[in-house]
Amino acid sequence: MLADPDELTSRLNSEKFDVLVIEADFVFEETIRDSTSLKLIGICRSSTNAVDIDTATEAGISVVNAPRRNAQAVAEHALGLMMALARNIPASHEYTKQGHWQDPTEPYLSMRGVELGGKTLGIIGLGAIGRHLAKIVTGIGMSVVAYDPYASDPPQVVQMSELGKLMSTSDFISVHVPLNSDTDSLVDAGMLSRMKQSSYLINCSDSAVIELEPLVGILRDKKIAGAAFDVFETHPIAPDNPLLKLDNVILTPHIGGATDETIERHSRMMTDDIIRFLDGQRPVNLVNPEAWEEHDS
Repeated sequence: MLADPDELTSRLNSEKFDVLVIEADFVFEETIRDSTSLKLIGICRSSTNAVDIDTATEAGISVVNAPRRNAQAVAEHALGLMMALARNIPASHEYTKQGHWQDPTEPYLSMRGVELGGKTLGIIGLGAIGRHLAKIVTGIGMSVVAYDPYASDPPQVVQMSELGKLMSTSDFISVHVPLNSDTDSLVDAGMLSRMKQSSYLINCSDSAVIELEPLVGILRDKKIAGAAFDVFETHPIAPDNPLLKLDNVILTPHIGGATDETIERHSRMMTDDIIRFLDGQRPVNLVNPEAWEEHDS
């Protein structure tokens, strides 16, 4: 359960906490300004949009995060969604479980899938997750192309591409960019129209990166083979979300990073940086160095 901002502020002050660690909670400007003892905020994720960083910096409060904490987990989840799409795994499970498997050979024809080996994966966003995914899929024989105008020193197994070309040549497309002004609606109607009818789209990034209305249209009209999503406009997904009515999509409840290893990883990163901070050493994953310079002066 997320903390009430007023209750959080009251408790921080009444118990005189020096360090606050969050994962899904928000730390707003008011909480930071009204805090009388806070010196360090730890964010157990890579994204820092849950904390007002500018206000924390002005208040001399250092902020640390946990970059790449779930890169392996999300990359593996994306691969799992690709396999589930390619081999009709969710539908096959229900088919068997519901007692529809009467003819021994019928599902061999009706649920025939495709292999990932020999196919091309297009990765939009070559950050930590995209790089992990590229490494994994080359091991099963996929070729990898990627679009990321900010990527430096891409892995040798990855061929960099313009976005339009990636959309039109890839058999699978997996989205792994942060949401910002450059990526909002990056995959719009025009880009979606470039996809091959046999291709699949996977989004473990942010729902706003892909325009929903044209996406639903191409899926409903079977202009692409299918899609899988771990992110939606709301969490949980709204009951009237049109993706729920489609039979060629796989939906998971934002669990891409939900692994034991992710929790262990960000816990270790937080603990190490808190200890460094308390020992007077600069934290490794410092988000706002200006606050540290003020603290250290």
